[in-house]
Amino acid sequence: MAGHTIPHFQNDGGHRVIEVGVKEFMCTGASVPFDHPHIFIDMGHDNEKVCSYCSTLYRYNPSLKAEQTNPPGCVFHIKAA
Repeated sequence: MAGHTIPHFQNDGGHRVIEVGVKEFMCTGASVPFDHPHIFIDMGHDNEKVCSYCSTLYRYNPSLKAEQTNPPGCVFHIKAA
């Protein structure tokens, strides 16, 4: 399976805020089997957006790359079967 074209982020650590380097992404909640429906979030002109499922606050940080988060380790990766 090919990689995601839109970054996916997860919150296994229960962080209140996750900084990301993109304004369009998917939130997965936590890792399977504790995930929620993977929803698309578009910050538009804003720099913050709250996930309507898990209440994680995502904050745009332009110094981060698409595959980086602060705190580290919040990028969701599909695990091959």
